[in-house]
Amino acid sequence: MKKIQELNPSTDELLNLEYNYQPELTKKLDNTNSDFNQELINEIVLWKTNRYAELTNETLDLINKIDRKSEFIDSALTGDILLHLWNTKGIRLPMASTILRFRNPKIYQIIDQRVYRLIYGTELKLKTNLNDTIMQYLDYLTDLRKVCDLYQIPFSESDRILYEYDKIYNLEKIKY
Repeated sequence: MKKIQELNPSTDELLNLEYNYQPELTKKLDNTNSDFNQELINEIVLWKTNRYAELTNETLDLINKIDRKSEFIDSALTGDILLHLWNTKGIRLPMASTILRFRNPKIYQIIDQRVYRLIYGTELKLKTNLNDTIMQYLDYLTDLRKVCDLYQIPFSESDRILYEYDKIYNLEKIKY
């Protein structure tokens, strides 16, 4: 590992470097003049952990097409939304399912390592092909609903209930 003294850069060399980390969010945070609130702190934390996902207006419009009162999943719309979410840096199935869950928990739940292993008895391995991943999620939701019916668990709370249940009864470490 080299120290800066060993590299001996010129001032011009250092000052001509362009910082290109999360450029849009960095610019927004650099230009913030308002008081700090929880929303701003959340954005700073997401910036630091490189987990900030800026969605396109088209993707947001699709998400907003999900009826918050619906009790039935629109598979075509869901697939379309997932395709758009996948085009966003930092979003894959676990994050996408989280977004969908908060839009309508009556039809979507978070796909999670703990709940997955509780349902299937195996480790969650996400598919690499996008269409396969969409089918994996839709199948998961169907199977989760069956478990909820069997054990009389409210579907809208099932990701949380089963997550906690797994923590108590499955002591094997989760592989992230």
